[in-house]
Amino acid sequence: MPTKANKSHHHGNLKTVLVDAGLQLLAEGGLAALTLRKCAARAGVSHAAPAHHFDGLKGLRTAIATAGFKAFAKAMIEQRDSAADSPHARLAAIGRGYLSFSENNEALATLMFMTKETFTDDPDYQLAGEAAYQVLADACTPFKSGAAGAKGTEVLVWSLVQGYASLARSGQIDPHETPYAEILPLLALQLR
Repeated sequence: MPTKANKSHHHGNLKTVLVDAGLQLLAEGGLAALTLRKCAARAGVSHAAPAHHFDGLKGLRTAIATAGFKAFAKAMIEQRDSAADSPHARLAAIGRGYLSFSENNEALATLMFMTKETFTDDPDYQLAGEAAYQVLADACTPFKSGAAGAKGTEVLVWSLVQGYASLARSGQIDPHETPYAEILPLLALQLR
């Protein structure tokens, strides 16, 4: 651990440095590895430093989840933008981006939807979460809505992809035995 004399100075970006440290801890050790003390140590600052930027561990988790939602939206948009120019292809690509993000960021993807572990009324968290959801909602727009309306279509798609991601993360399904590409035709039958 760095000594007081050799700790780096962050000159205003300490919050970002702490969030980055938290992301690294999540990636390396899962949710259990994310503590204020470990985050401060990883960032090379005193254990009291996070208190100046976050309202406890829940505040740090909120900031990390916010960063996660931004990266999540970017992953879906990159896949969508590289897909063929058809509604089904774009929707399938968003699903691939969703699942790829979830697979490559297991602990972060779990934290992002643990609403009891975050301050869901935080404006930045809300904005980032809504922006990520809007990527999915926009991909659902071209499809006819059933009795449940446009929101029902969004929930159907979200449930399928989030359910698949959760089941794969928990080991309940093996993505190699039942690949996402094989369940997409089921979705296509529902969305015309």
